Amino acid sequence: MATAFMLLVGVLLPCWGDFRLFKKRFMKVNGAECSHHSECASDCCLMDLDRAGAFCAPRARMAMLCLFQTKGAINIICPCQHGLSCITRDPFCSRRCHLI
Repeated sequence: MATAFMLLVGVLLPCWGDFRLFKKRFMKVNGAECSHHSECASDCCLMDLDRAGAFCAPRARMAMLCLFQTKGAINIICPCQHGLSCITRDPFCSRRCHLI
């Protein structure tokens, strides 16, 4: 059993890096049209009400408006960059990205 597991790990682990490179190669850059947040390199597909579509957008930076990543395909406001948290410090203000 342990031998079979080791053989499986030995075969799959080297291929994992190739899969990540393959996925990165086909990710869309900011400004490209999208239909789901997983298509974008930034993981944010933002709704564009003017053109009735959606496009890839960068994640929110420090002190910018934000919303949590939802299970939906398209965002109304992008989630925060990695390392930042989307919180509100005042009950009357909207959520913003903060370093915690």
